[in-house]
Amino acid sequence: MTIPEIRPSHIYELLRPIWVEKRETANRVRGRIETIIAKNVDVDDTDFRNPAELTKQLREKLPRRPKSSARHHPALPYTDMRAFMAELGKSTGTAAHSLRFLILTACRTNEVLNARWAEIEWEQKIWHIPASRMKMREDHSIPLTEPAMAILRHMQETRCGDLIFPGTGAAPLSHMAMLAVLKRMNRRDSTAHGFRASFATWAEECTDHPDGVREAALAHKYKNETTAAYQRGQKLEKRRKLMQDWADYILPVKLRAIA
Repeated sequence: MTIPEIRPSHIYELLRPIWVEKRETANRVRGRIETIIAKNVDVDDTDFRNPAELTKQLREKLPRRPKSSARHHPALPYTDMRAFMAELGKSTGTAAHSLRFLILTACRTNEVLNARWAEIEWEQKIWHIPASRMKMREDHSIPLTEPAMAILRHMQETRCGDLIFPGTGAAPLSHMAMLAVLKRMNRRDSTAHGFRASFATWAEECTDHPDGVREAALAHKYKNETTAAYQRGQKLEKRRKLMQDWADYILPVKLRAIA
């Protein structure tokens, strides 16, 4: 079939038999079809609608997947992230900047709130977080995109201590600071930690980045020791491409260079 012949109903018929039982395979198949089609369409064709896009119509038609019994932090669907970031871009103040930085790096709240200037490698655009502040108690290095670097440069203009996002005095911002930003935006459908889930779902469903790269970006530890032995490297450059794709996806064009 040529691209103009492909309809969302064709994608539905393809995914329906595997959507529930082979969840990850179905997600990857849909994401890769969407990518292949997008790469073969005129970039100036603004009227084109990708038939493999996971629209609300397609999601509603596909079989319901059973929900996990685990409790999850409220998280925005990744399809809502660009509109959310445009709205967040109107907010000023340290807490709003820290939330933008958290979203762009897919980090945990305490990792961002306790970030130090000494951890930033400016020339290489890398943020080194010591094991003492990581959930898995292992050093973690994060490749920084230009929008993330722009936030750091902005915060450096008013630097007044070791902390990148200082609170009152020498203390870091409160854990409630980011939630307060969301509350002021009237966003009760998300939490700061929930943006990691938004990132993870987007990376799984919309990209071809390997599992190991996605898991490394989230600083997850492999349960399988054999797998972990092969995944010790932090894959910085591969993760840099992943984080750049994330920034490009969630940021309106006018905010990509200035954060």
